[in-house]
Amino acid sequence: MPMLQLILLALIQGITEFLPISSSGHLILLPNLTGMADQGLAIDVAVHLGTLAAVILYFWADVRTGLRGLADLGRGRRDTPGARLALGLGIATIPVVIAGMVLKLTGIDAQLRSVVVIGWTMLGFGILLWWADQKGAAIKTEADWTLGEAFKMGLWQTVALFPGTSRSGICITGGRFMGYTRHDAAKLSMLMSIPTILASGVLLAADVAGQANAQVAIDGLIGAVFAFGAALAALALMMRLLQSVSFTPYVIYRVLLGAGLLLWVYT
Repeated sequence: MPMLQLILLALIQGITEFLPISSSGHLILLPNLTGMADQGLAIDVAVHLGTLAAVILYFWADVRTGLRGLADLGRGRRDTPGARLALGLGIATIPVVIAGMVLKLTGIDAQLRSVVVIGWTMLGFGILLWWADQKGAAIKTEADWTLGEAFKMGLWQTVALFPGTSRSGICITGGRFMGYTRHDAAKLSMLMSIPTILASGVLLAADVAGQANAQVAIDGLIGAVFAFGAALAALALMMRLLQSVSFTPYVIYRVLLGAGLLLWVYT
Protein backbone atom coordinates (compact mmCIF):
# COMPACT_ATOMS: atom_id res chain seq x y z
CA MET A 1 0.00 0.00 0.00
CA PRO A 2 1.33 3.50 -0.82
CA MET A 3 2.74 5.15 2.31
CA LEU A 4 0.65 8.31 1.85
CA GLN A 5 -2.58 6.30 1.72
CA LEU A 6 -1.55 4.24 4.72
CA ILE A 7 -0.76 7.28 6.86
CA LEU A 8 -3.93 9.07 5.72
CA LEU A 9 -5.99 6.00 6.58
CA ALA A 10 -4.38 5.69 10.02
CA LEU A 11 -4.89 9.37 10.82
CA ILE A 12 -8.55 9.24 9.76
CA GLN A 13 -9.15 6.14 11.88
CA GLY A 14 -7.31 7.60 14.87
CA ILE A 15 -9.06 10.96 14.77
CA THR A 16 -12.57 9.67 14.10
CA GLU A 17 -12.68 6.50 16.26
CA PHE A 18 -13.56 8.25 19.51
CA LEU A 19 -15.15 11.42 18.15
CA PRO A 20 -18.91 10.95 17.55
CA ILE A 21 -18.55 11.20 13.77
CA SER A 22 -18.07 7.52 12.74
CA SER A 23 -14.68 6.06 11.92
CA SER A 24 -16.15 3.20 9.85
CA GLY A 25 -18.10 5.67 7.74
CA HIS A 26 -14.99 7.70 6.97
CA LEU A 27 -12.92 4.59 6.19
CA ILE A 28 -15.55 3.41 3.70
CA LEU A 29 -15.84 6.88 2.15
CA LEU A 30 -12.09 7.21 1.59
CA PRO A 31 -11.84 4.75 -1.34
CA ASN A 32 -15.33 5.63 -2.60
CA LEU A 33 -14.66 9.36 -2.90
CA THR A 34 -10.95 9.34 -3.79
CA GLY A 35 -10.67 6.33 -6.06
CA MET A 36 -8.00 4.80 -3.80
CA ALA A 37 -7.90 1.03 -3.55
CA ASP A 38 -9.70 -0.45 -0.57
CA GLN A 39 -7.22 -0.88 2.27
CA GLY A 40 -8.28 -4.43 3.10
CA LEU A 41 -9.33 -6.14 6.29
CA ALA A 42 -5.83 -6.60 7.73
CA ILE A 43 -5.10 -2.85 7.71
CA ASP A 44 -8.53 -2.13 9.17
CA VAL A 45 -7.78 -4.45 12.07
CA ALA A 46 -4.30 -2.97 12.56
CA VAL A 47 -5.47 0.64 12.83
CA HIS A 48 -8.27 -0.41 15.18
CA LEU A 49 -5.69 -2.07 17.42
CA GLY A 50 -3.77 1.22 17.40
CA THR A 51 -6.83 3.09 18.64
CA LEU A 52 -7.46 0.34 21.20
CA ALA A 53 -3.99 0.90 22.65
CA ALA A 54 -4.71 4.64 22.83
CA VAL A 55 -7.93 4.30 24.82
CA ILE A 56 -6.35 1.76 27.18
CA LEU A 57 -3.46 4.13 27.86
CA TYR A 58 -5.70 7.18 28.33
CA PHE A 59 -8.04 5.39 30.75
CA TRP A 60 -5.39 3.15 32.28
CA ALA A 61 -6.53 3.79 35.86
CA ASP A 62 -10.05 2.57 34.98
CA VAL A 63 -8.70 -0.33 32.93
CA ARG A 64 -6.57 -1.42 35.87
CA THR A 65 -9.62 -1.23 38.14
CA GLY A 66 -11.58 -3.37 35.69
CA LEU A 67 -8.81 -5.95 35.48
CA ARG A 68 -8.76 -6.21 39.25
CA GLY A 69 -12.51 -6.56 39.07
CA LEU A 70 -12.14 -9.61 36.82
CA ALA A 71 -10.07 -11.22 39.56
CA ASP A 72 -12.76 -10.30 42.11
CA LEU A 73 -15.43 -11.88 39.92
CA GLY A 74 -13.30 -15.01 39.70
CA ARG A 75 -13.38 -15.19 43.48
CA GLY A 76 -17.16 -14.76 43.50
CA ARG A 77 -17.16 -11.11 44.58
CA ARG A 78 -19.45 -8.68 42.79
CA ASP A 79 -19.52 -5.87 45.34
CA THR A 80 -16.24 -4.12 44.48
CA PRO A 81 -16.05 -1.12 42.10
CA GLY A 82 -13.79 -3.10 39.77
CA ALA A 83 -16.13 -6.09 39.67
CA ARG A 84 -19.11 -3.86 38.88
CA LEU A 85 -17.16 -2.12 36.10
CA ALA A 86 -15.91 -5.38 34.57
CA LEU A 87 -19.36 -6.96 34.74
CA GLY A 88 -20.99 -3.87 33.26
CA LEU A 89 -18.56 -3.75 30.34
CA GLY A 90 -19.07 -7.46 29.72
CA ILE A 91 -22.85 -7.12 29.68
CA ALA A 92 -22.66 -4.07 27.41
CA THR A 93 -20.57 -6.02 24.89
CA ILE A 94 -22.84 -9.05 24.53
CA PRO A 95 -25.53 -7.47 22.27
CA VAL A 96 -23.08 -6.05 19.72
CA VAL A 97 -21.13 -9.33 19.50
CA ILE A 98 -24.31 -11.29 18.79
CA ALA A 99 -25.63 -8.74 16.30
CA GLY A 100 -22.24 -8.47 14.61
CA MET A 101 -22.00 -12.22 14.15
CA VAL A 102 -25.49 -12.34 12.65
CA LEU A 103 -24.70 -9.57 10.16
CA LYS A 104 -21.40 -11.20 9.20
CA LEU A 105 -22.80 -14.71 8.76
CA THR A 106 -25.73 -13.45 6.67
CA GLY A 107 -23.56 -11.15 4.56
CA ILE A 108 -25.69 -8.14 5.41
CA ASP A 109 -22.66 -6.25 6.76
CA ALA A 110 -21.16 -6.04 3.27
CA GLN A 111 -24.41 -4.68 1.83
CA LEU A 112 -24.41 -1.85 4.37
CA ARG A 113 -21.06 -0.45 3.19
CA SER A 114 -22.56 2.15 0.86
CA VAL A 115 -22.48 5.93 0.57
CA VAL A 116 -26.29 6.06 0.75
CA VAL A 117 -26.36 4.25 4.11
CA ILE A 118 -23.58 6.44 5.48
CA GLY A 119 -25.32 9.61 4.34
CA TRP A 120 -28.58 8.75 6.09
CA THR A 121 -26.99 7.43 9.28
CA MET A 122 -24.57 10.37 9.49
CA LEU A 123 -27.46 12.81 9.17
CA GLY A 124 -30.12 11.01 11.22
CA PHE A 125 -28.03 9.92 14.16
CA GLY A 126 -26.28 13.27 14.22
CA ILE A 127 -29.64 14.96 14.80
CA LEU A 128 -30.50 12.33 17.42
CA LEU A 129 -27.23 13.06 19.25
CA TRP A 130 -28.10 16.77 19.29
CA TRP A 131 -31.59 16.00 20.66
CA ALA A 132 -30.22 13.76 23.41
CA ASP A 133 -27.55 16.29 24.32
CA GLN A 134 -30.03 19.15 24.54
CA LYS A 135 -32.89 17.32 26.28
CA GLY A 136 -31.04 14.78 28.43
CA ALA A 137 -30.53 15.57 32.08
CA ALA A 138 -27.02 15.73 33.54
CA ILE A 139 -27.57 14.13 36.92
CA LYS A 140 -25.65 10.84 36.72
CA THR A 141 -21.96 9.97 36.79
CA GLU A 142 -20.12 6.75 35.98
CA ALA A 143 -20.54 5.68 39.62
CA ASP A 144 -24.31 5.44 39.01
CA TRP A 145 -23.91 2.96 36.12
CA THR A 146 -26.08 -0.09 36.78
CA LEU A 147 -26.00 -3.46 35.05
CA GLY A 148 -29.41 -2.72 33.55
CA GLU A 149 -28.15 0.53 32.07
CA ALA A 150 -25.04 -1.26 30.82
CA PHE A 151 -27.26 -3.64 28.87
CA LYS A 152 -29.32 -0.74 27.48
CA MET A 153 -26.17 1.05 26.35
CA GLY A 154 -25.06 -2.25 24.80
CA LEU A 155 -28.28 -2.28 22.76
CA TRP A 156 -27.59 1.29 21.66
CA GLN A 157 -24.10 0.14 20.64
CA THR A 158 -25.50 -2.46 18.22
CA VAL A 159 -26.91 0.35 16.08
CA ALA A 160 -23.30 1.35 15.31
CA LEU A 161 -23.03 -1.75 13.11
CA PHE A 162 -24.66 0.47 10.49
CA PRO A 163 -21.73 2.41 8.96
CA GLY A 164 -21.95 6.15 9.58
CA THR A 165 -23.73 5.78 12.91
CA SER A 166 -20.59 6.13 15.09
CA ARG A 167 -20.11 3.69 17.96
CA SER A 168 -19.02 6.43 20.34
CA GLY A 169 -21.76 8.76 19.13
CA ILE A 170 -24.64 6.32 19.59
CA CYS A 171 -23.38 5.21 23.03
CA ILE A 172 -23.08 8.85 24.09
CA THR A 173 -26.59 9.44 22.75
CA GLY A 174 -27.93 6.59 24.87
CA GLY A 175 -26.00 7.80 27.90
CA ARG A 176 -27.31 11.35 27.57
CA PHE A 177 -30.90 10.07 27.25
CA MET A 178 -30.30 8.14 30.50
CA GLY A 179 -29.24 11.32 32.26
CA TYR A 180 -25.45 10.97 32.32
CA THR A 181 -23.27 14.06 32.11
CA ARG A 182 -21.52 14.72 28.82
CA HIS A 183 -18.14 13.78 30.27
CA ASP A 184 -19.33 10.57 31.91
CA ALA A 185 -21.47 9.48 28.95
CA ALA A 186 -18.37 9.88 26.77
CA LYS A 187 -16.15 8.08 29.28
CA LEU A 188 -18.49 5.10 29.52
CA SER A 189 -18.63 4.99 25.73
CA MET A 190 -14.84 4.93 25.51
CA LEU A 191 -14.52 2.19 28.12
CA MET A 192 -17.15 0.16 26.26
CA SER A 193 -14.99 0.38 23.14
CA ILE A 194 -12.24 -1.71 24.74
CA PRO A 195 -14.01 -5.09 24.93
CA THR A 196 -15.91 -4.31 21.73
CA ILE A 197 -12.74 -3.75 19.68
CA LEU A 198 -11.17 -6.83 21.27
CA ALA A 199 -14.21 -8.94 20.42
CA SER A 200 -14.22 -7.61 16.86
CA GLY A 201 -10.54 -8.47 16.50
CA VAL A 202 -11.16 -12.03 17.64
CA LEU A 203 -14.05 -12.47 15.20
CA LEU A 204 -11.92 -11.21 12.30
CA ALA A 205 -8.72 -13.02 13.28
CA ALA A 206 -9.31 -16.00 10.98
CA ASP A 207 -9.95 -13.76 7.95
CA VAL A 208 -6.88 -11.64 8.65
CA ALA A 209 -4.63 -14.68 9.10
CA GLY A 210 -5.23 -15.63 5.47
CA GLN A 211 -3.83 -12.27 4.31
CA ALA A 212 -0.72 -12.37 6.47
CA ASN A 213 2.66 -11.68 4.87
CA ALA A 214 5.70 -9.57 5.70
CA GLN A 215 4.57 -6.46 3.79
CA VAL A 216 1.08 -6.53 5.29
CA ALA A 217 2.64 -6.88 8.75
CA ILE A 218 4.89 -3.85 8.16
CA ASP A 219 2.02 -1.78 6.76
CA GLY A 220 -0.15 -2.83 9.69
CA LEU A 221 2.48 -1.82 12.22
CA ILE A 222 2.94 1.60 10.61
CA GLY A 223 -0.82 2.13 10.47
CA ALA A 224 -1.25 1.09 14.08
CA VAL A 225 1.42 3.52 15.28
CA PHE A 226 -0.03 6.51 13.44
CA ALA A 227 -3.59 5.56 14.48
CA PHE A 228 -2.43 5.31 18.10
CA GLY A 229 -0.94 8.80 18.09
CA ALA A 230 -3.91 10.40 16.34
CA ALA A 231 -6.45 8.63 18.57
CA LEU A 232 -4.66 9.59 21.77
CA ALA A 233 -4.53 13.26 20.73
CA ALA A 234 -8.17 13.34 19.58
CA LEU A 235 -9.38 11.55 22.71
CA ALA A 236 -7.51 13.87 25.05
CA LEU A 237 -8.79 16.95 23.21
CA MET A 238 -12.43 15.83 23.19
CA MET A 239 -12.50 14.87 26.87
CA ARG A 240 -10.96 18.23 27.77
CA LEU A 241 -13.37 20.21 25.59
CA LEU A 242 -16.39 18.44 27.06
CA GLN A 243 -15.79 20.39 30.27
CA SER A 244 -17.07 23.49 28.47
CA VAL A 245 -18.32 22.57 24.98
CA SER A 246 -21.38 20.55 23.95
CA PHE A 247 -21.56 17.97 21.16
CA THR A 248 -23.08 20.55 18.78
CA PRO A 249 -19.90 21.08 16.69
CA TYR A 250 -19.79 17.35 15.93
CA VAL A 251 -23.50 17.39 15.09
CA ILE A 252 -23.02 20.27 12.64
CA TYR A 253 -20.21 18.36 10.94
CA ARG A 254 -22.34 15.20 10.73
CA VAL A 255 -25.35 17.02 9.31
CA LEU A 256 -23.30 18.84 6.68
CA LEU A 257 -21.45 15.68 5.65
CA GLY A 258 -24.59 13.53 5.61
CA ALA A 259 -26.59 16.08 3.62
CA GLY A 260 -23.69 16.53 1.19
CA LEU A 261 -23.38 12.79 0.63
CA LEU A 262 -27.10 12.38 0.00
CA LEU A 263 -27.13 15.35 -2.38
CA TRP A 264 -24.19 13.84 -4.26
CA VAL A 265 -25.79 10.37 -4.45
CA TYR A 266 -29.29 11.42 -5.48
CA THR A 267 -28.26 14.04 -8.02
